[in-house]
Amino acid sequence: MKCPICGKPAAPEQEPFCSKRCADIDLGHWLNDSYRLPVSAEENEEGEEN
Repeated sequence: MKCPICGKPAAPEQEPFCSKRCADIDLGHWLNDSYRLPVSAEENEEGEEN
C-alpha cells in the first residue's frame, strides 16, 4: 500500500500513511475542510431530495 499523501510505501504502525508527518498532513486537510464529499445536484444543503 502506498501513502496517499506522498506515495511512499506505508509503514505498518502508521498505515495507510508512511509517517506521522503524512498522517498529520491528512488530518490537517480534514480539519481545514480541504476534502469534500461529493453531493448530487438533486440534494439540497440538508441532504434532502428536491
